[in-house]
Amino acid sequence: METQSRGHLRGRGLLLTLITGVCCVHALEMSTGKIPFLEAVNGSTVLLPCTYASCIGITNLYFKWEYNDNGTMQKLVDSVIPTDHVKANKVMVYHERVAYFGTIKGNNISILLYNVTFEDAGVYSCFGKNPKEKGRNHTAYFTLYIVEELRVIDNTLTIIIASCVGGSIAFLMAFMLIKNFTLFVLAKMEEKNKECLVTSSGIDNTENGLSGSKSTPKKA
Repeated sequence: METQSRGHLRGRGLLLTLITGVCCVHALEMSTGKIPFLEAVNGSTVLLPCTYASCIGITNLYFKWEYNDNGTMQKLVDSVIPTDHVKANKVMVYHERVAYFGTIKGNNISILLYNVTFEDAGVYSCFGKNPKEKGRNHTAYFTLYIVEELRVIDNTLTIIIASCVGGSIAFLMAFMLIKNFTLFVLAKMEEKNKECLVTSSGIDNTENGLSGSKSTPKKA
């Protein structure tokens, strides 16, 4: 009985561990996209993306954007979102060239940065904290690079490779079409030759009295 009890307790412990692991996997997550960096031209306006998600639900989500200024975190915006898909409370903006660009419906808390300068280059953090998950918090990072002008990518090699591949495919298709057409013509010619042989054989047999009909014998 004691062994069974211990086994039962171990089973329950394993189940709780699995449940906890699943909850941790699906807890609050902040995301700055699949490509968390951007190269922008000096003087342009850029979008710093960030979204949030949680399978458990969001209640009174606190979020903020910060900029790492040589090791010192400078706050850009912050606010609180009461519940899922509800308009956020007043968003506080702490930078004159920053504007909130989020939409609660899409779990979007992105910001715009106007007239960027070389001093704006660096790492930006999007932080979120969800009290519904006992204060679970998560931070996503986005790196901004500022350049004088965008680099022109030389696509010569790509074009050459694409042309070679396209040419090879076109040649193969043309070869297959010519091959099929040639086989078709040869088959037709062979069929015609067979018809000619059959017709010629029938004519010869008729002339020799071998057409298959009985001939009337001549009387002496």
